[in-house]
Amino acid sequence: MEGPLEVPVLRGAGCVLRPWSMDDISLVMDAGRDPLIPLITTVPTDGSEASCRAFVERQWSRARDGVGYSFAIAPYDARARAVGQIGLWPKSSDPERASTGYFVEEHHRGAGIAARALATLAAWAFEAIDIVRLELYVEPWNVGSIKTAERAEFVREGLLRKAERVGTERRDVYIYGRVHG
Repeated sequence: MEGPLEVPVLRGAGCVLRPWSMDDISLVMDAGRDPLIPLITTVPTDGSEASCRAFVERQWSRARDGVGYSFAIAPYDARARAVGQIGLWPKSSDPERASTGYFVEEHHRGAGIAARALATLAAWAFEAIDIVRLELYVEPWNVGSIKTAERAEFVREGLLRKAERVGTERRDVYIYGRVHG
């Protein structure tokens, strides 16, 4: 994708995906205390307001730089406090393919908001920006994310050995895909 992208507000069943705002700093602070989220994202662990603001600004820059779409996940209402993040990253070599990833705060996990957000993102990507194939990667031990992917109609396609860097290690991941049409 070339040029700046616009991050829309997407309304799904029981969730809203919206652009990040500085009001989401408390989510970033909470996510930085999670033992896993900072290993697979750029969420800062120091908890400072400055580093959390910088995280939000990076989310804005992804669209501005044409790299992809980063959404805050909120329950039900665009004005509600964000409880997670989901992104869509088109492949520069094949603009009909994209990868996605997400996180949800620990005390909001298990309620299905990540699966609803993932399904909402997929529907929008297929219809609005002509994505044909979406991919996501999940570590084999992460039963919650496996269930999330499968609830959102992603299909496990295989195991990629040592394919993703998680913290300081390269780890095996399952690749999940969902195709349009």
